[in-house]
Amino acid sequence: MNDASNVNSPLSMDEVRERFQNLHELVAAARARLNRNVWDYLIGGAETETSVRRNRLGLDSLAFRPRIMRDVNTTDTAGSFLGRKLKMPIALAPIGSIERFDPAASAAVANAAGSFGCAMFQSSVSTPDLEVTAKEVPEGPKVFQLYVRGDHAWVEAIFDRAVAAGFGGLCLTVDTHHYSRRERDISKRYAAASARTADGARYQKGLDWKQFDKLRKRYKLPMIVKGIATGEDARLAVEHGVDVVYVSNHGGRQLDHGLGTIDVLPEVVAAVGKKAEIIIDGSFCRGTDVLKAIALGADTVCVGRLYALGMAAAGRNGIYRVLELLHDEMVRDMGLLGVNRLAELDPSYVRPAQPVRSPHVLSAFPYIEAPDDRY
Repeated sequence: MNDASNVNSPLSMDEVRERFQNLHELVAAARARLNRNVWDYLIGGAETETSVRRNRLGLDSLAFRPRIMRDVNTTDTAGSFLGRKLKMPIALAPIGSIERFDPAASAAVANAAGSFGCAMFQSSVSTPDLEVTAKEVPEGPKVFQLYVRGDHAWVEAIFDRAVAAGFGGLCLTVDTHHYSRRERDISKRYAAASARTADGARYQKGLDWKQFDKLRKRYKLPMIVKGIATGEDARLAVEHGVDVVYVSNHGGRQLDHGLGTIDVLPEVVAAVGKKAEIIIDGSFCRGTDVLKAIALGADTVCVGRLYALGMAAAGRNGIYRVLELLHDEMVRDMGLLGVNRLAELDPSYVRPAQPVRSPHVLSAFPYIEAPDDRY
């Protein structure tokens, strides 16, 4: 893959590799560069932020059961998404207002993902226009994600643009009937534009399976529903023709006191079987996190905050460096687990265990101080 592009990155790729030799260093640099309002917008969640912590708690409460005396000279991290091969089973999740972290916004995300060999999602509440983003990744798998803020004709008009631009999948986010109370932001009187206006919000509140069925009938592209948090809804999704079930609690930014997504995954896998692909997000920050999800039945893992931190640290090249480091971690950890291919992983490789530190949004980075929860 060609990594020579330098979309709005203050550092060359070689400089980024030299400066950031682990993920901790990228997180620390992002924290230093972002002002407090934007930092809290990125790491914060809804109300008490219990859902944010449970995402990490779920991952930190799983331990590995490695196998030994196996030849692991060859390690293949390849995955697939929407019928396209990936260098590893990771996609860059949709993030609204991604331009807060770098002006190149979704164009930089697309460029990094396409160059590395991963999938990417563009949020409908991000810049630049979807047509511009699509040109940055002409060959790689890309999905357009939509918040429903208009009537059915409005939705079709936007999805038609995404199809024409070459997006390979269409995603509806379904866990935003109301914009949540994000108290870090409220305390600073700081809110995203989408939170400051109620225009179109009633359409998201009225979204149901009947409306999805109309879209399913119109579009031949794979359809993805993002925000599945129960086996019951996963089963319904498959019955209505959803191609990809996206397990997500919006990074803990919508409903507070939800389950961690990794804790929900087994019931979703049981409900879906092989009838649809399963992708998941929710505080996935390390190669070990990805391998835990694959072992429990996910096909692809989406990372969000992590690549936004890389972007804040070093633009497009910071995102690319995040992917490089995740890949390096996965190769090493697969070897230490005694597996050559991801298909060898199954639930026997993990078991419940007590976490060793208090979970929080950055607890995957123990050398970084916990976020300051004070106003």
